[in-house]
Amino acid sequence: MSIVVTGATGHLGRHVVEQLLEKVPAERITAVVRNAEKASDLADRGVRIAVADYNAPETFDGLFAAGDKVLLISGNEFDKGRVGQHKVVLDAAREARVALFAYTSAPGSVTAALADDHRATEQLIVDSGVPYVLLRNGWYHENYTENLTPVLEHGAVVQAAGEGRVASASRADYAAAAVAVLTGEGHENATYELSGDTAWSFAEYAAEVGRQTGKEIAYNPVPVDTYAGILTGAGLPGPLAEILAGVEVSIERGELAVTTGDLSRLAGRPTTPVAESIKAALEG
Repeated sequence: MSIVVTGATGHLGRHVVEQLLEKVPAERITAVVRNAEKASDLADRGVRIAVADYNAPETFDGLFAAGDKVLLISGNEFDKGRVGQHKVVLDAAREARVALFAYTSAPGSVTAALADDHRATEQLIVDSGVPYVLLRNGWYHENYTENLTPVLEHGAVVQAAGEGRVASASRADYAAAAVAVLTGEGHENATYELSGDTAWSFAEYAAEVGRQTGKEIAYNPVPVDTYAGILTGAGLPGPLAEILAGVEVSIERGELAVTTGDLSRLAGRPTTPVAESIKAALEG
């Protein structure tokens, strides 16, 4: 029986594999990647590497075996039909009769268009008859902390979320939840609403960045259309900018402020405070 992780060299996937290596022998882990070279360090540590592409169904033929536990990390190619990509992996897993199929989804509270592909994928999974776990991951600290350069340059956090709050957590936190599911028992057909223990506002976020840098950092809320224009001006494709701007509306409505405790319970520890991720980003 293997634990199979798709997107294993991505931001979240690497965290999952690294944490799995702390719990199970390397030979029990299969890292599914598009580029084997990027996974050479994992191969050197004994992890099995499988090269497959969501856009090439034949590459998943024979990849899974009966009894495997699979983590499908949702694709990030918004323009290539993510639901169809996910179905490729699900169909292969169902044919192989895997023991568990876990999927990184979006919070059930989110109404933004970002969640549409996730809801459609969830329905396919539930209808498939494969034992599943829906990991409804909330927002990541790194969505903000990895983009501090313009904040420090302009002395401002610019968002379109009004006074909305975000119960985010670190990628490592969400990875810990996935690892708990993949290495534990009794999670079949469960849905977990995963989020950080504490919700914060962008005014608080700006103040924390200011405290840690000694700079004056303001929070400048802007209209959603203005925010979408800022994103396209930074080089993002229009459709993706609209999707991300829609998330701002969800944040203002409180849809990403939900704190269920599921994440810290699965991880077995409190979630990482956003201040710690800010500190790590500044030191990195």
